[in-house]
Amino acid sequence: MRTVRLTMAQAVVKYLMAQRTIIEGVDAPLFPGVFAIFGHGNVTCLGLALEAVRDEFPTWRGQNEQGMALAAVGFAKAARRRQIMVATSSIGPGATNMVTAAGVAHANRLPILLLAGDTFASRVPDPVLQQVEHFGDPTLTVNDSFKPVSRYWDRITRPEQVLSSLPQAVRTLLDPATCGPAFLALPQDVQAEAYDYPERFFERTVHVVPRPRADIGQLMAAAAALVQAERPLIIAGGGVHYSGAEAELAAFAERHNIPVVETVAGRTCLLASHPLNAGPVGATGCTSANALAAAADVVVALGTRLQDFTTGSWTIFHNEDVRFIGINTAGFDASKHLALAVVGDAYECLAELSQRIGGYRAPDDWSDAASKQTAQYHAYVDKIAAPIPGELPTYAQVVGAVDRTSRSTDYAFTAAGGFPGELINGWRAKGIRTFDTEYGFSCMGYEISGAWGAKMAIGKREIIVFVGDGSYMMMNSDLYSSVLSGHKLIVIVCDNGGFAVINRLQVNQGGAPFNNLIADSKVVEPVSVDFAAHAASMGCRSETVQSVADLEEALVRARASDRTYVIAMQTSPYHWTEGGAFWEVAVPQVSDRPAVAEARRDMDAGKVAQRVGW
Repeated sequence: MRTVRLTMAQAVVKYLMAQRTIIEGVDAPLFPGVFAIFGHGNVTCLGLALEAVRDEFPTWRGQNEQGMALAAVGFAKAARRRQIMVATSSIGPGATNMVTAAGVAHANRLPILLLAGDTFASRVPDPVLQQVEHFGDPTLTVNDSFKPVSRYWDRITRPEQVLSSLPQAVRTLLDPATCGPAFLALPQDVQAEAYDYPERFFERTVHVVPRPRADIGQLMAAAAALVQAERPLIIAGGGVHYSGAEAELAAFAERHNIPVVETVAGRTCLLASHPLNAGPVGATGCTSANALAAAADVVVALGTRLQDFTTGSWTIFHNEDVRFIGINTAGFDASKHLALAVVGDAYECLAELSQRIGGYRAPDDWSDAASKQTAQYHAYVDKIAAPIPGELPTYAQVVGAVDRTSRSTDYAFTAAGGFPGELINGWRAKGIRTFDTEYGFSCMGYEISGAWGAKMAIGKREIIVFVGDGSYMMMNSDLYSSVLSGHKLIVIVCDNGGFAVINRLQVNQGGAPFNNLIADSKVVEPVSVDFAAHAASMGCRSETVQSVADLEEALVRARASDRTYVIAMQTSPYHWTEGGAFWEVAVPQVSDRPAVAEARRDMDAGKVAQRVGW
């Protein structure tokens, strides 16, 4: 057997570089690059190995470990899980900074490979810098904190262990049913150890993401239920995008006359103008989608994990006889709430299910009702998106300005806070797969960092980032990253005086405004942040605008810019698009505040409609 003597760190890099994937018929690197912040746990060995191949395997310098790992998440989503970025940190705080990003990837079923330095496997120099010691368990390090947020976790304590661990990590990352973060802890002394690796381990390997087919019996049971439906509904989730099944979904819906509603992750599966697209569903959804869900007798949950925002905390399905058909690569998701599970790839399952239901079409009065409801939804969005002279712009008006001027290739990008609800409703897609709202882990700070990674994946298309002042203050340093790396973003920063949407939740559930808006916090003196000046200090082009009309003009300049362009403006902290459904949150059963007691009564009344065990 031919061997090559390498350090463990060199072997990891060489193996990753040998992995390939097929994207739309083109051979491409499975791992196109690495985000890295070096420290004593990864600079002397892994860093040295990466430097030696810097031209073939690019390393991108992050500003914060959480941010660079979030960039890897944004890349994975934009790449439809066909390519995977690596993020590496040192031991200690560098590693734990990446835990939040791992949670984002895990909740959203997105692949990233995390490589963190670790303490010495020998334990001879213990305790080392940044080591957290556990008196009763010397095997524990901070890297064990990745276990709850990883799909695959390993600590490499001998150099030959990568021979089995790396292929298992890749398998996990590419399997649609297990997709999520893979984490490897790399003790710094083991990174330096040499081993005679088989040359075959580093042979060029081309991976094809599998498309699992469903069991025939499952398909037959689903078909038998669907052909009996008088009011069928498809809930399209993120799995439609990852399967590349958007065209197949449109064809299935048209062939069988079935309305489609979209989850947060499934937004832009269909064009907004598609006659069977009834809009977003659930707590941040629209009245048309939720009215259809209430009346539906068969619901096809296609590539969705049925999060509480999708189901209105399981209150939107009013028909007691409604049946669910769960189509998902993960049996865990497909079988939720007594669904008829169809475990398989969305693209393949739609084609095979269509064959089995033949000429079935839902009644025209059902699709006609959906069209009328959807027209009312669009009229409502048009109304709230219209600017009102003399008043502070609302988030809905900001989204409306961008939506009116958007192009079919534009990619809308946001995360936690007030913008998800506004964009989910207000972004009327002119193009397929033009949307990323991270609302699985609801991670503030994802907006700018994730967009930096997404830009790497989608190239020349414009990414338009919507971020509130709260998220901006949490994590903005990847504006600098985008300038340094030449990955242009258009970023709209809306200053509404703090964490305004959580202030809304606080007040709506009977609480007093407290510690969310700057005005209601313990401060010596409120200070306004000049967001445009701050962005300019990191090399961005920037300006501050006062009105929606000014914003539309600034967008023209932003599109013409050669680098990241930040537009700052003040917006109202009190005006929001109304939620489309109930959402369960905890409200105290006992309180001295009458408003809290009233909110608790409303919450209890809302829970009456919850689907529990049926």
